[in-house]
Amino acid sequence: MNYTYIVECMDNTLYTGWTNNLEKRIKDHNSKKGAKYTKNRGPVTLVYYEEFETKEEALKREVAIKKLTRKQKLELVNKRQAGTNTN
Repeated sequence: MNYTYIVECMDNTLYTGWTNNLEKRIKDHNSKKGAKYTKNRGPVTLVYYEEFETKEEALKREVAIKKLTRKQKLELVNKRQAGTNTN
């Protein structure tokens, strides 16, 4: 399985990425082995993710989410946390 995800950093910024091992990727972010952006902003908290069959689908969704405004990303997170299907 492949994932597109959003984490919230300690400075309240949001980071979007993709992975094929979500649990390991979050651990990597929190041990400063993840993305350069999150190295000094941890620990991070996973706030949103979507599952995809292929890497290509996950990458495409990552690009789409990164184009959203912060407000739109937070709306996406809040809808998912409220149990609303966003797809």
